[in-house]
Amino acid sequence: MADFFSVDVTEVPLQLFGPKHLAVIVIFMLTWLSFFYFRNVWNEKQKNTIRMTLAILLAVSEISIHVWWAYWGIWNIQTTLPLHLCSVMVWVTVYAALTKNRNTYEFAYFLGIAGALQAFLTPADGAMYDIPHFRIMQTLVAHGLLITIPIFMTVVEGFRPTLSSFKRIFIWTNIYMVAIFFLNRAIGSNYLFIAEKPPSPTLMDALSPWPWYIPQLEILAFIMLFILYIPFLIKDKFFTAKVQTT
Repeated sequence: MADFFSVDVTEVPLQLFGPKHLAVIVIFMLTWLSFFYFRNVWNEKQKNTIRMTLAILLAVSEISIHVWWAYWGIWNIQTTLPLHLCSVMVWVTVYAALTKNRNTYEFAYFLGIAGALQAFLTPADGAMYDIPHFRIMQTLVAHGLLITIPIFMTVVEGFRPTLSSFKRIFIWTNIYMVAIFFLNRAIGSNYLFIAEKPPSPTLMDALSPWPWYIPQLEILAFIMLFILYIPFLIKDKFFTAKVQTT
């Protein structure tokens, strides 16, 4: 148990897409797919209970990592402030889930899923620890929940983003990135990984060196957000065509 919470890195780091990592990915994927069946089984009370439970689990997960950092004396403003995109989206997603607020849901859907997916598949934080160490499990569970909650609200409860929200969120994300760029310069941090790439292997390794990977990230972010909107674009086009033919 002591090794589970230890700050010392494990002898073998996380093997990306190894058996342990794949097991976690499969568990979450099966959970997401199950929503398509259970949306017609759960009643409103059960849906509310599940959504709020997921929100509480996500909040506890985020708080636990700050406690772990503080316990081991490694909490600092350069690396552990909740300014990474996923850290911000934790509390946006928790608020959206607890209140069913549509504006924050849209941020959770676009940025929660798009931001967390990369970190869920190729985690930069905690990658020097192997499963089931607390550090890597917290990373995988937190990012998995960031994807799970907006999928639940979309599939089970019928929430959906709009084209205007797609545009608005892309603009506000860029404004936030500019603010973080100057903060990084001021305090010597690397929030949003726009000062340099993460030290551990991630999908960003396929991009150009700094600073040229930043505009590439912009393009990739736009593509990912648009892909997330495509199902609703198709649905709207199909529904419109169906109405016009009736």
